[in-house]
Amino acid sequence: MVVGGQWGDEGKGKLVDFLAQQADMVIRPQGGNNAGHTVVTEHGEFKFQLIPSGILHPHVTCVIGNGVVADPRVLVTEIDQLRERGIDPTNLVISERAHLVMSYHPIFDQLEEAVRGDDRLGTTWRGIGPAYADKIRRIGFRIGDLQKEVFMRKKLDFVVGHVKNPILKDLYSEQSFDNDRMIEEYLGYARALDPFIRDTFPIVHDALDRNAKVLLEGAQATMLDLDFGTYPYVTSSSCTAGGACTGSGVPPTRIDQTVVVCKAYTTRVGYGPFPTELLDHVGDAVRERGNEFGTVTGRARRVGWFDGAVARYATRLNGATSIALTKLDVLDDMPELQVCVGYDFRGELHDHPMANISHLKHCEPRYEAMPGWERPIGECRTWEDLPANCRAYVERLEELCGAPIDMIGVGPRRDQFVVRGRPYFDR
Repeated sequence: MVVGGQWGDEGKGKLVDFLAQQADMVIRPQGGNNAGHTVVTEHGEFKFQLIPSGILHPHVTCVIGNGVVADPRVLVTEIDQLRERGIDPTNLVISERAHLVMSYHPIFDQLEEAVRGDDRLGTTWRGIGPAYADKIRRIGFRIGDLQKEVFMRKKLDFVVGHVKNPILKDLYSEQSFDNDRMIEEYLGYARALDPFIRDTFPIVHDALDRNAKVLLEGAQATMLDLDFGTYPYVTSSSCTAGGACTGSGVPPTRIDQTVVVCKAYTTRVGYGPFPTELLDHVGDAVRERGNEFGTVTGRARRVGWFDGAVARYATRLNGATSIALTKLDVLDDMPELQVCVGYDFRGELHDHPMANISHLKHCEPRYEAMPGWERPIGECRTWEDLPANCRAYVERLEELCGAPIDMIGVGPRRDQFVVRGRPYFDR
């Protein structure tokens, strides 16, 4: 299982692509097209929003799990783009239990954000929250519903006619949705996606029963989790280890390794508390060198020093067996680095993020200074290749996380990893 350990954008896609070389199956368990996983190969850069990052390996069965909310327009576009680049997506399987992002969901997402004013959450406007809300309200549509035209028409009459249009008209004074137009749009998606839609339960459990190598690719990250993140500045799904099990149908007792992915510094997108945020030239330099702009939105990411309290929290919450540290090379030019070891608030030291976001917003990070290594590490492939100060930095982060750091990203390419210890699937 691969889980984000900060606020997302940690490089999970690159790690999953690297590990998928040994895998038989990759499952995306939650989230929607608000996620963006980037993989750089010898054939160029690939950006995925819904399709699992293992799709570039033909031998890997790639599953979009039941916990995902999928915009079919985006999904069809991703499939077409793969084909245009010579990649056959026949190894893709979509759970019939996954929910659909309907065309009205992004509209409600934008309208709700607009009326929040200064209290807006900074959503991606992709309709993810409204889609999950409809799932909980039991008025959502599932991927399998695309194969049932009569059912789709009947349910749309109710949901649009009696729920969505009255809200749209009475609350927002907006024009009503056209049912017939919508059903024709979604029947087009049905024809395009029909070959991929399956009951994924037997497919996943057959793989588990024959001891296949299965990889769960979490989207978003621990600090964006609906329960344990900086609520309400979070995503709308459970993106910790427990949510990955629920969203894939893989029982927790079958998980052998849980890898929490952290950057060598910290970023987040949108609003919400960020204790180690850098609002100076140092933050600007890290942002530019790390190309910290959203895969999905293009928005500049907020940048800060490595937060040991967040990383330790993610390690414990997800039951991490190891840490993958990414983008260490971004810090190559730094003469000195700061590492947050906890937060000072009202005279007490807190070793994990507080649930009260007002407290988290007004706490003071407690830092330790460490010397940089001031030399490029992009060609390093072994632990011994790394400069002494670089190894010392990794070892201190390892102490703070409370789990071994055994994968270290030293560049954007899929081969730019320093691996410590045995490969995950051989343990």
